[in-house]
Amino acid sequence: MYLGIDIGTSELKALIVNAQGDIVASSHATLSVQRPHSHWAEQDPESWWQACEQVLAALRQQVPDAWHAIRAIGLSGQMHGAVLLDADGQVLRPCILWNDTRSAAECETLRTRHPQMMHISGNMIMPGFTAPKLHWVAEHEPAIFRRIAKVLLPKDYLRWRLTGAFVSEPSDAAGTLWLDVAQRDWSDELLAISGLTRAQLPTLVEGSAVSGTLREDVARAWGLSATVSVAGGGGDNAASAVGVGAVNPGDAFISLGTSGVIFVVNDRLQADPQSGVHAFCHALPGRWHQMSVMLSAASCLRWLCQLLSVSENQLMAEMAELSAEQCRRAPLFLPYLSGERTPHNDPDASGAFFNLRHETPRALLGYAVIEGVAFGLADGLAVLSDAQRQITQCSLTGGGARSTLWAQLIADVLQLPIVTHPASASGALGAARLAWLSAGGNEQQVCLKPPVQARYQPDAARGAVLQQRLRLFRELYAQQQQARALLPA
Repeated sequence: MYLGIDIGTSELKALIVNAQGDIVASSHATLSVQRPHSHWAEQDPESWWQACEQVLAALRQQVPDAWHAIRAIGLSGQMHGAVLLDADGQVLRPCILWNDTRSAAECETLRTRHPQMMHISGNMIMPGFTAPKLHWVAEHEPAIFRRIAKVLLPKDYLRWRLTGAFVSEPSDAAGTLWLDVAQRDWSDELLAISGLTRAQLPTLVEGSAVSGTLREDVARAWGLSATVSVAGGGGDNAASAVGVGAVNPGDAFISLGTSGVIFVVNDRLQADPQSGVHAFCHALPGRWHQMSVMLSAASCLRWLCQLLSVSENQLMAEMAELSAEQCRRAPLFLPYLSGERTPHNDPDASGAFFNLRHETPRALLGYAVIEGVAFGLADGLAVLSDAQRQITQCSLTGGGARSTLWAQLIADVLQLPIVTHPASASGALGAARLAWLSAGGNEQQVCLKPPVQARYQPDAARGAVLQQRLRLFRELYAQQQQARALLPA
């Protein structure tokens, strides 16, 4: 048996797979994000450990026989988060998350003073990445910065609690801006720009390699063997790619979770930093990937439902009753509730509705939100350049993939076939598969594409109407940029 653990933004998920690749148990626990100031997003790393213990206790209770047969653990997690430890292993401050945009000024300084940073890292300097966060800490919390002994990414903090080892792997490390992505190794030059050394970073192994074994006290408390190994694992999207079998050049998927991601596998580094497309290492050796990322996707619908005091299922049911004519005249929504990454790199972008009327029902607000997210994905696809032409269909994963309406809308907007899989095809499944590979599994047998649950073919007529609305969507963003200049500082 192989255990996969995924630290998401809104929940921690875990599952167990057997030697046939079947999922025999799964569980999850909710996580919350703290936003003490505008542009801030933080979590307490201790909450991940507590959630992990809660979820694993549930799995152990569900399948005690399978639990005692676990041979290896794989880890997946939200990327870019800055977990800062002192020399005694104490957390110095809450983790600054991937969707925290407080370091916009530091990014501008880095772009001006250190243009080589984009060349070596292969990526645009954005507030979501880890390096600008450390520059913010150095500027605003210098006493904390001076005490930093280790900088860890979220899943690697969990690994340290599991094994006592400070280890990461290239897919997650690529999102720090300290990795030479082509070489899959830390860059001493990039670390020096941030006032750090290799000694303050974890060592690197590949995602499908062993990174350590369980600490004896952890194994004893959890009822597992101390010989259980922990694989390198992967950043959330790279691990999800392993979970959906996106492991060969040209394979692609869309993740519709808190954020929205288009992910394409490459056999070499294909970097274009100026486009805002991320160029990272895959969780498997010898492969890379390109990724467009929008900061708010399914979280936009969650936000609207909370405002309207309606469940997502109820609002989706009401949206399904809308006519094509109603949708054609619906309000438009800019989904920039946390700013935006690809392609705009605009931390100050904000959400907005356009064309509201007294008679606008809440169902049309819901439709505008899911359409706006689909349009944001279209903007990300447009800057994928050569990789865009490689894509013949996309798997759709994440919580938003449960909506047939949303899946068809994405197919129509992108004019690409979309396929969905059972809900278990996730970062946790990819993490379990990486654990299996680290224990000697064969990639061709382990990294199979999961069964297709549904297929959505693009409709050309609906696509033409949506393209007209997409042009207006883009114009509205351009006008918002101009209008923001009139806002008080």
